Amino acid sequence: MKTAYPFLRPGMTVGLLGGSFDPPHQGHVQITLAALKRFNLDQLWWLVTPGNPLKENPPASMARRRAASAEIMRHPRVKISDIEARLDTRYTAETLRALRKTYPHVHFVWLMGADNLAHFHRWKDWREILDTVPVGVLARPEERISARLSPAARIYGSARIPSSQSRALARAEAPAWCFLNVPMVDASSTEIRKRGEWQR
Repeated sequence: MKTAYPFLRPGMTVGLLGGSFDPPHQGHVQITLAALKRFNLDQLWWLVTPGNPLKENPPASMARRRAASAEIMRHPRVKISDIEARLDTRYTAETLRALRKTYPHVHFVWLMGADNLAHFHRWKDWREILDTVPVGVLARPEERISARLSPAARIYGSARIPSSQSRALARAEAPAWCFLNVPMVDASSTEIRKRGEWQR
């Protein structure tokens, strides 16, 4: 294992919340705290993506987004990580493959908002993600119904764990996913940029 990677003990449960965090906001903080508690996680990593060079408007620099994330998300069990840049992965499935290889005895959980579940079937190798790593879905405003009716939710309906058993998700054998309704902050990175409160 490369020394640049964080140390994790075998058997640990680690949630992975990916995103551009451009900028990070209180909505990210709230779902992070809920996931730590409800999914019984030892750690949670914010995977700050390097950014897609094919996009017309790239995100702010990695250094700036990591610094802003560290400022807003202060918790001893939450790590702000640039490991996707270190792994040189572009897609979630690639990142998860690399992490499982690097940490073969760690229990990872992929975390996402319900808005992502609604179009999850469009992600590259989305079935591989669900087939290999438990997935925790946290409800965001106005996205609960569309997420529950999404192709991914319907196809993997039998793999859903009741929210009352959410603490068992991290150690469940994939495919396994759990949908949590939690109080959410209606915040959006896009809206924050539109208001001019974050300049790239």
